[in-house]
Amino acid sequence: MSFTVREVTAEDWREFRDIRLRMLQDTPIAYGETHEASLRIDEAEWRSRAERGQQPHNASFVAVADDGSWVGIMRGFVSQTRGPMLVSVFVDPGWRSPAIGVADALLDAVVAWARGEGETLRLEVHADNPRATAFYRRRGFRETGNRRPYELPPFGDEVEMELSLD
Repeated sequence: MSFTVREVTAEDWREFRDIRLRMLQDTPIAYGETHEASLRIDEAEWRSRAERGQQPHNASFVAVADDGSWVGIMRGFVSQTRGPMLVSVFVDPGWRSPAIGVADALLDAVVAWARGEGETLRLEVHADNPRATAFYRRRGFRETGNRRPYELPPFGDEVEMELSLD
């Protein structure tokens, strides 16, 4: 199983849409958006979302398998109040293994981008998502103690974690 990591562009909007819909079905507690709502998004909005990573203080990286299929994605943006943020993290279930390395390669790309944007990289992970939390801890993220309510069913809490970039 081989893949490459590259940036997402506006021309990738169809693939971006397809992976977004897959991630919303796979882990609905992780993205602050429902699959049903995403089905109603028009082409112009999908193009805008795909292009966002090319804008200043934003990044979007995708893992592409040798057959051209998208097998993972991670994005970053700079929050005015919290600095660099990791968002939209997804790896296709068939590619979720440290031995394959998709999640690690994508996170390495986001961390390299974030180093030019701030001193820490933060994220929010649903308290009921132990798989993601374990990955972030393995990569050096620590809980900050900050939590906020997750706004969609099944509700619960979003837990803030951060990684020092020094």
